[in-house]
Amino acid sequence: MEADGNQSQSPKARAELEALRARVAVLEARAPARHRLRARSLFAVLLVLVAAVLTPLSIVATWAKNEIGDTDNYVAMMAPLASDPDVQSAVADRVTGAVMKHLDVKALLADVAPADRPVVDKALSRLSGPLTTGVSDFVRGTVEKFVAGDAFATIWTDLNRAAQSATMKALSGSGGGAVKLTNDTVTIDLAPVIDRVKQRLVDRGLTVAAKIPEIHTDFTVLTSDSVGKAKKWFRALQIIGFWLPLVTLVLAAGGVLLAVRRRRALVTAALAIAAGAAVLGLAVWVGRAFYLDSLPSEVSQPAAGSVFDALAGPVRALVRLMVTLGIVVALAAWLTGDGLTATRVRAMWSGGIGAVRDAAGVTGGPVGRWVHRARLWLNWTVVVVAAAVLVAWDRPTGLVTVWIALCALFALAVIEFLDDDSTPHLAVPGQ
Repeated sequence: MEADGNQSQSPKARAELEALRARVAVLEARAPARHRLRARSLFAVLLVLVAAVLTPLSIVATWAKNEIGDTDNYVAMMAPLASDPDVQSAVADRVTGAVMKHLDVKALLADVAPADRPVVDKALSRLSGPLTTGVSDFVRGTVEKFVAGDAFATIWTDLNRAAQSATMKALSGSGGGAVKLTNDTVTIDLAPVIDRVKQRLVDRGLTVAAKIPEIHTDFTVLTSDSVGKAKKWFRALQIIGFWLPLVTLVLAAGGVLLAVRRRRALVTAALAIAAGAAVLGLAVWVGRAFYLDSLPSEVSQPAAGSVFDALAGPVRALVRLMVTLGIVVALAAWLTGDGLTATRVRAMWSGGIGAVRDAAGVTGGPVGRWVHRARLWLNWTVVVVAAAVLVAWDRPTGLVTVWIALCALFALAVIEFLDDDSTPHLAVPGQ
């Protein structure tokens, strides 16, 4: 009886044993797979983090290569400073001080020819105060009129164009030329401006100005203890200026492709790159305040601020570009996902536009059915085109970015409006 009972239970026991073995085999097979997935996720996170860290350096390297290292871009970056009031005032101060330092008014007026004395007296009679103060005001007024005119803008542009190669030498450690690096200070020689001012003074009746010797005086473009350190890295930034952004993009793409959940990884990578760019923007903003506070007393802070803003302008534009692109890509990836919130947002968007189309009695017909089939590709095409326009735009402002976003949103709305598969649309999902 007992033997028969054991024999009757043997098939069931054997079945249970086989089931347990199968489950153990499945679990053992899953264990390496889990380890591989964890390793993939870990490497994906590391690649995305490295890309985020390299983003600020990529922006700086691009700026060093394309803006500072390119003559035309450098001139375009510095040219607007010729019409900046703070820069004009600082240049006027430097030129006036240099001219007055070499202008011995009493000695020079004593040498004025009798024929020229009435002209000089007439010019000085309109000036109040002591003679030296009057001449200084006269010189200052002449300088201010000159720096506010087109002639100064031309000289300023030519000076910066000719000095671009010297700037490269300065940042690489050597000096010379119109732009020099001395004691961690980059300066521009204003001798051409002084020569033109001397001629203006002679033309206005102060002929004694012709006796002033050639004067060289410096206008400070940049001064900081970090300039000497920056020149050690500037050449390296120029070399990697083209490759580093590509490496950063490849690392970010590799992190997304390696991730188990690629859509979530794309959102994370886009936001991480945007955050890296935002950190650089914050560093530039904070660095500007520290830089101005550290300037010597003889340097005009308003003019130095204008020069800093001109030099940092392309960096800020790249920061805005990367932050905008990061947010747009992250938002697009999130909205095309299967998440509950994203699904509801898409349903509200489609339902609202579909209800408007139904209320207007518009039918898409063959075009609507084709748009319905190709909607995903059309939507991504709009996003890619908007991103390409933003990238190709030269120094996009915040207003330009908003307009590009609005145009892209309008194009997406048109695609949604034309998307008609002959089914009714509800304004509110679930109703």
